[in-house]
Amino acid sequence: MFWSSVGFSLIDALWSFLSVCFIVAFAVHNISTHLPRQHETSRLHVFFQDLIRYGKTKQNLKRHDVLLMFDIPKRWFWHFYAISVGWNGFLLVLCLNCIIQHQSYPVWLTGILDMLTDVQDTDSQVPQLSALLVLLLLWVHSLRRLLECLFLSVFSDGAIHLVQYVFGLGYYVMLGLTVLCSDRLGRGTGPLLSQLDWLHVAGGTLFILASLLQHESMVLLARLRTGKSGTVETLAHRVPKGGWFELVSCPHYFAELLIYISLSVIFGGLSLTWWLVVLYVLFNQALAAQLCHDLYNSKYESYPRHRKAFIPFVL
Repeated sequence: MFWSSVGFSLIDALWSFLSVCFIVAFAVHNISTHLPRQHETSRLHVFFQDLIRYGKTKQNLKRHDVLLMFDIPKRWFWHFYAISVGWNGFLLVLCLNCIIQHQSYPVWLTGILDMLTDVQDTDSQVPQLSALLVLLLLWVHSLRRLLECLFLSVFSDGAIHLVQYVFGLGYYVMLGLTVLCSDRLGRGTGPLLSQLDWLHVAGGTLFILASLLQHESMVLLARLRTGKSGTVETLAHRVPKGGWFELVSCPHYFAELLIYISLSVIFGGLSLTWWLVVLYVLFNQALAAQLCHDLYNSKYESYPRHRKAFIPFVL
């Protein structure tokens, strides 16, 4: 295949393409903020902003009625995590079955992995411990986020674009396949338990700490709209305070990046494929955080100027 001839698999090319798309979107958005105000009414600008914004950052965007037809309720975010829990849980079961029962993956799954990696399967192949742990932690992460969406977060009438919704549904499907692709492209180092090393422990520890940071941030956001009894009192947007919100506008996005980095550490830091996923997450979350940060600064005159958008003291 063409991709293998240049040292890239199809899965690497896919994540590289997505990374470039969001790098360009991040750059274009930041450049557009310095253009004359009349530029904001152009159809191309509105269409671009409609595609990259969601929730509260989309509410002040003046859009034509045609664009409103593509709005999907933001509260449907839980669909993404439900898909991930189901699909990646299924892949996890197949992975465990491969280890315990010594059975190969289904033919259709093997065919997909062959296409994405251009590496042929072998009957003796057993999933590496790193891939098993990453798939397990990805499932745990998705389950936590699903529960937070259903029982913790308080969603307003914000919207996401239909394109974002469809992309989100496919994202977690591709993410699980990427884990198996990283395993296929890796090299086994003996029996499963003998592969355990300090990087698995370090990555697992970072995963737990990042997950706690993200959950704490989600709790603080939910409290902006609920009373002491937990009942919803308002759907208005308020300035978040406490925790890492004192350092950045979106610590939950920063935590998301740390979670993906932790999974790369579990892979031993040697999976190019997963680092491309991390690069995508970096610019995807950076763009979302910058949009929120710009909104806070424009809406609240007293908003703390020392806060960064995404990464403490950096961005």
